[in-house]
Amino acid sequence: NTMQRFLLAVAAATVAGSLGQEVIPAPPAFDCAMRKLAYDFGRDLIPRAAEFESLFYALNLNDPSCNTTLAPRLAGRVPPKAAAAIAAAGVPVTPNTIAVDSFPEHTVWVHPTDGNDANPGSWESPVQSIQHAVDMAADLEVQNKTVVLRGGVHYLGDTLVMTSRHSHIRVVGMPGEKSTVSGGVLINNPVWKPFNVTPGPPPSPPSPPSPISWTTQPNYNYVEKMNIHTPPCTLLGTTTTYQDCEKLCQAKPDCHAWTWHDKDQKDFKYDCVGRTDGEYKEYMQLGHVSGHDSTAVPEGPPSPPAPPPNIWVTNIKGQVASAPGLLYNGKLQTRARYPNLPGGIEVSCGYGCMITGSATSWVPPNFSKYGNSTQYEDSTPAHTRNDTSGWFNNYMIGLRGLCSVYDPPVSYWCSAHTSGGGAFAFRTPSGIVPGKSSLPHSPYKDPSTAMFFVWRPSRWANWMFEVDSFDAASNTYTFGKGGNQGARGNNNGGDWFVENLPEELDFPEEFYFDEATGDLYLWHNGTGAPSDNTVVIPQKQVLVNLTGTQWDPVVGVSFENVEYTASAATFMEPHAVPSAGDWALDRFGAVFLQGTVGVTLTNCTFDRLQGNGVMVSGYNRNATISHSDFSFLGGNAVVSWGYTNETETDRGRPGITLANAPQAGVDGTDGEHPRYTTVVSNTGREIGLYEKQSSFFITAKSAQSIVTGNVFFNGPRAGINANDGFGGGDVISHNLVFSTCRESGDHGPFNSWDRQPFLTTIRTGEPSMYMAWREISHNFFIDNYSPQENVDNDDGSCYYNTHDNFLVYGNRGMKTDFGGHDNHHQNNVYAYTGMGLHTTSTLDGHVDYFTGNYVVLQQGLHSVGSFSCTSPATMVGNNSYFSSDGTITECGKSLAAWQALGNDKGSTVAMTPSDAAILAQAKLKLGMQ
Repeated sequence: NTMQRFLLAVAAATVAGSLGQEVIPAPPAFDCAMRKLAYDFGRDLIPRAAEFESLFYALNLNDPSCNTTLAPRLAGRVPPKAAAAIAAAGVPVTPNTIAVDSFPEHTVWVHPTDGNDANPGSWESPVQSIQHAVDMAADLEVQNKTVVLRGGVHYLGDTLVMTSRHSHIRVVGMPGEKSTVSGGVLINNPVWKPFNVTPGPPPSPPSPPSPISWTTQPNYNYVEKMNIHTPPCTLLGTTTTYQDCEKLCQAKPDCHAWTWHDKDQKDFKYDCVGRTDGEYKEYMQLGHVSGHDSTAVPEGPPSPPAPPPNIWVTNIKGQVASAPGLLYNGKLQTRARYPNLPGGIEVSCGYGCMITGSATSWVPPNFSKYGNSTQYEDSTPAHTRNDTSGWFNNYMIGLRGLCSVYDPPVSYWCSAHTSGGGAFAFRTPSGIVPGKSSLPHSPYKDPSTAMFFVWRPSRWANWMFEVDSFDAASNTYTFGKGGNQGARGNNNGGDWFVENLPEELDFPEEFYFDEATGDLYLWHNGTGAPSDNTVVIPQKQVLVNLTGTQWDPVVGVSFENVEYTASAATFMEPHAVPSAGDWALDRFGAVFLQGTVGVTLTNCTFDRLQGNGVMVSGYNRNATISHSDFSFLGGNAVVSWGYTNETETDRGRPGITLANAPQAGVDGTDGEHPRYTTVVSNTGREIGLYEKQSSFFITAKSAQSIVTGNVFFNGPRAGINANDGFGGGDVISHNLVFSTCRESGDHGPFNSWDRQPFLTTIRTGEPSMYMAWREISHNFFIDNYSPQENVDNDDGSCYYNTHDNFLVYGNRGMKTDFGGHDNHHQNNVYAYTGMGLHTTSTLDGHVDYFTGNYVVLQQGLHSVGSFSCTSPATMVGNNSYFSSDGTITECGKSLAAWQALGNDKGSTVAMTPSDAAILAQAKLKLGMQ
């Protein structure tokens, strides 16, 4: 039946890792062989994962057309190059084994159910509270202070706080047992009563069809990366206006969406392309106009049929006051929303499961709400970065004004002269007027409980808004708190959904909590009533807080073999703009570090946390996260984020008046930033469930991080993000990263910006406005969603040495734009890229390098790329180019003609190599056996 077919489709998409749309610009045989190599590489990097089931399914290796065996890697071991890099970071190549009999005599034992804080903390008489245990250990006048957590769930009444008095304590989960630290409240003996468990009424007779209406979207391309000559696309003809293109589609009965290409689209000039599948892809791209009729839907999963209701209710009044999240039998449930999520909150819906922004009216920003902003630009001559001409030379910020939504109320995007791609001052819409049919279950009894989740146009970030008021006459929801979850603004919103309304409780695994009555409603995804269940409501946003200062730090604390779960959501908490990248962040994490030295988290699990996993905030030195697993997170996996003194106060450093603000905002020499954050041999998947501008690792006002030997996949935005060029000196190596940007536009596995210069001592030991070189090497990156580049060096990015990587797919191999420079791509393998490089003009002495690379172009493409052909010219040479017919072009000439003029020396061109030849080159770069 229809429901069964739908659920089978959802299940297949779930194990594949996404319900979104991949873009595979290569022959199927290559794509299959490449994925199998990725599976080998991932198992080699993480031997403890054995068969690495989640990786197997994320690579779609259960597909009959590309089937391989789910099994541990035969004779698998960490590749020698990766092992050497891991060891150089001071981390064991494989996790150390913890012997049960290795704990010292004075170990403090903790048991979650059999313990009692009146006990002495011995094996026979353990304590129950982890806080009490670490306090006891801190008072011991012994070395090797150790706290062991016995198996079971340790529900936290309060956040575990450790200060400098707790230095050198080792907290260990008992070997052979599963020791879990939970920020949730376990609901005591819930009594479920039926609320709506009867089959729905018989279907109503079909309504007469509504008149067809058409929507037009300038600067959108509905057929991006599709073959316009094969179904579901059809070339309708060529027209000199988009209005004539729309008429051609309207005249064709099976055409429901169209895209027109303007005169600047070269081979596609004036092409009018229709789509006959009833879907459209909202991809923003200049030079195009698109439209669709009212029957067409955005690309994504099919709309699920409504199964018979199975909604139950239990009263939990007095146990919790709010429930923005719910774990039922260990799985995150979805707060009642529209449109529904077919696979629930834990399964990406790609670009689907949204109401299209084009069917929505937006209330303009209220520019007078907070008054005018105050701008500050550092004009100190010694603070001018003069390695570009007119791009990002000086530090600048704006304070207050519309940036008052942030805490502290400061951002580059409220400054007087923002620049870069799509740059303009920050703002957000102040309300929403949904289309007449956008919310079929409205009007709502109490609209004030609604939460609107709104993508910024172009899908660069998503905003969340509470409702301040609702005007029924105009159907206008005026936004209240929110809009601070991204750094980049817009007058309008993009695609959106609404949640936290009882009327939208209409799909399995949805829940709604009535705060007034304490009633918890759950659509049980099963037969009959929920039974033998564990119901946990996440409450604590921070589970473990290690806080000191750089003058009195927490030193040498380690956590080993511990699981962290059920931290509460933080997306409505205060956010700040850390620097001039596109990110805004909340300074929360399930594990929070500030003012620490040598803290270690190893062999830990971070699962089903509604905020960030680990927050490395402010002064930290040599924080290490290793051999750990991150999955199903609401935000980022690991954040490394420092401070500079941009405002007199900062909620992250309470009770302190910050000196010389805002003039000191440029100054990163005071030590209040992380250095040597080490993220090694971890796995990360399914992150950014709530905040879509989330990464597996992000660095902002932080330097010299080491990100090595990790396997990251299934995220909504870039996998690794450098929000600025603060200090530099980072090493990103030997990682496997793929299936990123599954729900957003631009980017790929790695993204960077450098719009705001800072004064640091990282480059030479002396104060300098220039960052030390960042190394990106020996990585296996696959840009298989929203393809742009595997390494996206965006606005102003500079001093990158990207070498010896295997970079698969993407529109471009190397990118430099908007004042970027000193970008070196050397000895990389680019497999089926759209072009080799795309760079911008630079100053003499700061040119980009593209040398020694192995470049396999996509079928039918011949251009090496767009770069500076005249002095100061991009340094291009000694590359091996491959195309489907053995020819390429550079600067408008053939390779031979271009070389005859003395350019691109040592490079060759040949026909596309075999799959085996490409993968052999990849194995050399990755150090695989």
